[in-house]
Amino acid sequence: MPRDGFPTGVAEQLKWYVYRLIDPRNGETFYVGKGQGNRVFAHAKGEFTDTAKSDVEEREDATDLKMQRIKEILAVGLEVGHVIHQHGIEREDVAYEVEAALIDAYPGLTNLVEGHGSGDYGSRHVEEIVAQYAAEPFKIREHLILISIGDSYSRRSDYDAVRSAWKINVSKANQYELVLGHVRGLVVCAYRPERWLEATKDNFPGIPIDDRPGRRGFEGKRADSVDWNYYVGKRVPERYRRQGAANPVRYCDA
Repeated sequence: MPRDGFPTGVAEQLKWYVYRLIDPRNGETFYVGKGQGNRVFAHAKGEFTDTAKSDVEEREDATDLKMQRIKEILAVGLEVGHVIHQHGIEREDVAYEVEAALIDAYPGLTNLVEGHGSGDYGSRHVEEIVAQYAAEPFKIREHLILISIGDSYSRRSDYDAVRSAWKINVSKANQYELVLGHVRGLVVCAYRPERWLEATKDNFPGIPIDDRPGRRGFEGKRADSVDWNYYVGKRVPERYRRQGAANPVRYCDA
């Protein structure tokens, strides 16, 4: 019979740990997580009753591909495989770092959210690292919205990557006339929104997104050459970069 928890006294000795969930049908690692106690067993069974989860993880459990994968495995009478990748971790912040490194090592995971800090410190080409840290930080000349566009930048045009779809307060957004898109702290584009719209397929044809209730995107135009050349290629100032923040949107005031 598959084990459904650690024996008494074992979990306490493990402290924080980082684990992988594995699809027994093909041996593929499809999720990386961190936890304490019996979290790995609860996750593998599709049960999420522990109190160690963040709000982001709660949202993941309700909607993400991970849950779909777990349900498919259980539906055919199999058990989700799991491996404790590292244990004995004293502090949660260290567990976050180990988790982030492991997420980088397994492309194609079902994790909705990147590993803690991986957006800034994850794997990349050495030239990308040089570009990020050698670039001069920009100085804000007007109120602007700063958006981390991450992986979308490699799959879409910079305009489509930065304009949708975001959890954003439209009333507040309308007070800001410039949007900067950045990838790992390096500004890659600058646009001036003309109107914010519901993030639906009808409003954003050609962009591969499902309708996203509660999210918005904008129609706009490329910033003029003066503003584009001033911001693009520069680094986001440290005070506007919250490490591990779930929301990629930041409002920046001059």
